Amino acid sequence: MKKKTRPLEQNENISQDNSGYFFQGFYDLNLSSPCSSFTSVQYIPCLDLSICRETGVKSIIKAHSKDMYHLLENVHFDGEYCRVKCAKDGEWEFCWDLAVRVQFFGKMQGVALYPKRSFSGKEKKIVYRSFILVNPYQLWDESLVRRFWNIQERIEFLVARILFHECIHVMISLGKTFPSSSGNTDIFLEFREMLDIAESKKLVTETNEVKFRLWNLALFGASGSESEQTLFERVQELYEFLINEKYSNQKTGQVFNSPLRNSKLARKYAWIAAVKAGGDQQISKRVWQVEVRRLSIALRALYDEIDSLLRVK
Repeated sequence: MKKKTRPLEQNENISQDNSGYFFQGFYDLNLSSPCSSFTSVQYIPCLDLSICRETGVKSIIKAHSKDMYHLLENVHFDGEYCRVKCAKDGEWEFCWDLAVRVQFFGKMQGVALYPKRSFSGKEKKIVYRSFILVNPYQLWDESLVRRFWNIQERIEFLVARILFHECIHVMISLGKTFPSSSGNTDIFLEFREMLDIAESKKLVTETNEVKFRLWNLALFGASGSESEQTLFERVQELYEFLINEKYSNQKTGQVFNSPLRNSKLARKYAWIAAVKAGGDQQISKRVWQVEVRRLSIALRALYDEIDSLLRVK
C-alpha cells in the first residue's frame, strides 16, 4: 500500500534565500527538460504538467497582489529569464530578470534561488537574476483533492500557492535592492511594517533574546577567522531572515487559507537559521541542539508578540 502524503494545510513552503547548504542537489536538476515532461516521483502518478495554464495561475495571484501579478505578467513557466523591472538611479540602470519553472523534483515545494548580480561599467547597468522552482508534488493530497475535483483547477491552485510564497522573497529582495521607491511593492511595504515592529522598542526583550541565541549559534558555526563585526552582521542577516519567513508564511497562509502556528514556524526556521549560522563546527552536536531549541522558544515568543501588535494596529 502506498504511503499517504500529509494534508496540504500541514505542509510548509521551504524557501531558500542564500546560497550554500540548502542548494546542494538542486544544481544537478535537468533544467533543460521540458516543463510538461512526465514525472516518476515516488507516490505520485505521472502527469503532463502542460495542463497547468499560466493564465489560470496568474489570475489567482492577481486577485491577491496586483504588484506580484505585474511582476509575473510576462514571465513564462519554462525556466527562461524575462526582464521584469528596470529603474534608473543617476547614471546607473538597475534591472531584474526572473525565471520560473514548474517541475516535479522530490519533496520540496518550492525554492527561490538567491539573486545573482552582474554589472557592466561600460553600460552602467546592474542586472539581478532570480530563479524560482515550483514543485506541485502534493497534487494528490487528500484535502486538496476534496477541495478541487478538477485536476486542472487543483494544479493551478497549488502552483499559485507555492509561486506566491516564493515570489514574496523575490519582491522583498527587489525592495531592498532597487533604488528609492522603485521597489516599493505592496508586499515589500507590508514586510517592512512587520520588520519595523520586530525591531521596535516594544519588543526589545524578545528581540534581544532571539539575537542572543543567534549570536551563540554564529559563534558555534564560525570558522575562527571572522571578526566581531562580521558576526554581528551575520546575526542581523539571520534575524531579518526569520522575520522574512514569518511574513512570507503568514501572508501565504492568509491568502490561501492555510495558516501555520507560530510554534511550528519557530521550530522549523530556528533550525534553518542555525544551519545558516554555520552549524556545530565549534561545539558538540548536543550543545548545538540545545541552543537551537532555546532559539525556537525565543522565536515563538517574538512571533506571538508581533502578531499581538499587528492586531491592535
